[in-house]
Amino acid sequence: MSTQFNNESVLSPDKQKLKPPSMYKVVLLNDDYTPMEFVVVVLQQFFHLGREQATRVMLKVHTEGRGICGVYPRDIAATKVDQVLEFARQHHHPLQCVMEEN
Repeated sequence: MSTQFNNESVLSPDKQKLKPPSMYKVVLLNDDYTPMEFVVVVLQQFFHLGREQATRVMLKVHTEGRGICGVYPRDIAATKVDQVLEFARQHHHPLQCVMEEN
C-alpha cells in the first residue's frame, strides 16, 4: 500500500506570521475619597510594584487624575481591573480602574 503526501504542504513552514497580541494599559483614576495609602497597597499587591514605584504611580494618579499601573495582554488586563475593583469595593472605596488599548 502506497500513500503519497504532498511534501510541499507537509514540510514547508507556514508562511503566515503571527502578530503579537494587542496590549492594554491598566489605569487607575483619581477620586476624592480613596486614601493614598490604599492606592499604594493596590499597586503593590496587584501590580507587584515596590513601595517607591507604587508611591510614584499613586502621586501621578493624585496630581494628574490617572496613572498607568502596567501593560498586559487583554485577558490579564481585564482580570487585574476586576481584581482591583472588587478589592476596592470590599474595602468600601470608590477607586476606579480601567483598561485601554495601548
